[in-house]
Amino acid sequence: MNTQQKLLWVFGGIVALLALASAIGWLLQRRKGPTEVIRNLNARVNAWWAMVAVLGACFWLGPIATLVVFAFISFFALREFITLTPTRAGDHKPLAVAFYVLVPLQYWLIQQEWYGLFAIFIPVYGFLGLPVLAVFAGDTEDFLERVTKIQWGVMIAVYCISHAPALLILNLPGFEGQGALLLLYLMLVVQISDVMQYVFGKLFGRHKLAPKVSPSKTVEGLIGGGLAATGIGTALWWITPFTPLQSALMSLVIVICGVFGGLALSAVKRSLGAKDWGSMIEGHGGMMDRMDSVCFAAPVFFHLTRYFFIG
Repeated sequence: MNTQQKLLWVFGGIVALLALASAIGWLLQRRKGPTEVIRNLNARVNAWWAMVAVLGACFWLGPIATLVVFAFISFFALREFITLTPTRAGDHKPLAVAFYVLVPLQYWLIQQEWYGLFAIFIPVYGFLGLPVLAVFAGDTEDFLERVTKIQWGVMIAVYCISHAPALLILNLPGFEGQGALLLLYLMLVVQISDVMQYVFGKLFGRHKLAPKVSPSKTVEGLIGGGLAATGIGTALWWITPFTPLQSALMSLVIVICGVFGGLALSAVKRSLGAKDWGSMIEGHGGMMDRMDSVCFAAPVFFHLTRYFFIG
């Protein structure tokens, strides 16, 4: 089975599941009325239809389209991050460089398959260069706090997220040219984990996981949703270069990193007095709300795969 056939099978399964979820949501609303939980569930399903359509179009159009879409995702995620973190006039130059130089350059390096520079450009040159630009504005008030916010935003929204489409450039022995399947695998496990944690939390949640950080997350949701996502990731081993056991371990790593990402960025939101990063995606909040798990899972998954599966 070639890459295109595998993609068709997986996307066919996703569409069938979404159709089932839409039907269940419609029936629940008919029988119980538009309660808050049902409205939220239907909004999430509708948003999923849109996201799957965009992702499917990217895979159909090819790697360049995928990189462009993820570059825009990074741009909007960074904008949400900066919008919630107050800035001053002295921050305008480093912000302009972050949005209009670092974002396109990071994705261009991926397109060029320049791994050596892609992997260090933002953590080294971006990290050192942004505060230097801020220095020349001459504004020292809260300098460390302001610069740290910009550096954090660039690392999370640009560097970390860019590791997801960077999977396209991984040419693993015996798996050459099939990076799109690795990207699909990552996104499916991450998003299924989020959805299943929500479902298990609503159905069985009794014990709060981190009540002051993310009141909606429960221990039961984490265990049930995490195990379900790991099981589904294991079942998808056939679209990866992994054995079933390796796929189970990789899925578990993705789930754990995704949970850590969600909690860490929820803590950032709470510290800023915000419930969501934005309102760009109905039922999901902002772009960063949808990508918080990907931020932590993508770089870990990318480097584990590259380290252990490239001979």
